[in-house]
Amino acid sequence: MRKSILLIFSVGLAVGAQAQLPSGNIFFGYTNSGGDVFANSSGLQGSHGANFNGWELSGEGKFLPWIGLVADLSAHYGSHDVIVCATSPAPPCASVNMDGKRVSFMVGPRVSVPVGRFTPFAHAMVGLSHQSDHGGGISNSDTSLITAIGGGIDYKLIPAVAWRLQGDELHTRLFGSAQDHFKFSTGIVVRF
Repeated sequence: MRKSILLIFSVGLAVGAQAQLPSGNIFFGYTNSGGDVFANSSGLQGSHGANFNGWELSGEGKFLPWIGLVADLSAHYGSHDVIVCATSPAPPCASVNMDGKRVSFMVGPRVSVPVGRFTPFAHAMVGLSHQSDHGGGISNSDTSLITAIGGGIDYKLIPAVAWRLQGDELHTRLFGSAQDHFKFSTGIVVRF
């Protein structure tokens, strides 16, 4: 899954470069998101909210001065103690520490308008998210459609470099249940 996402991201950047887009940017930085870790295996069930930290890489190619196409790749890592209970015959429960990893790839349009040193932007993206959780002898994974609606602001530090603050509302449906979480990202933007 990870190799497929990296391949798609690389092909997207290569196609953008071949199309000779007039301008764009590349962002790399830290990201924090809420999430759930799941323990669903062999008659055992449990889940708990966790704090996920990780990295984000995105590339934007502008096809109009204020409208671009974004490809976004991120990975989040987190862990939490999950109370796991047997579904039958009686519900004995135990606490299990589960480690979670979520990798997401999304694409979509972005609108931005520079105002002095600031460039506010808004975007809507769709893609795939893959999560794997393991701990206490339990291991499971799932892939889901992911959507993100959000935006942020870039602050120009020097002519080709800016600092980004970004927030997105994420929606997934991993392990058969819907999740809605806020994702915060910050880092360096290089413009070309």
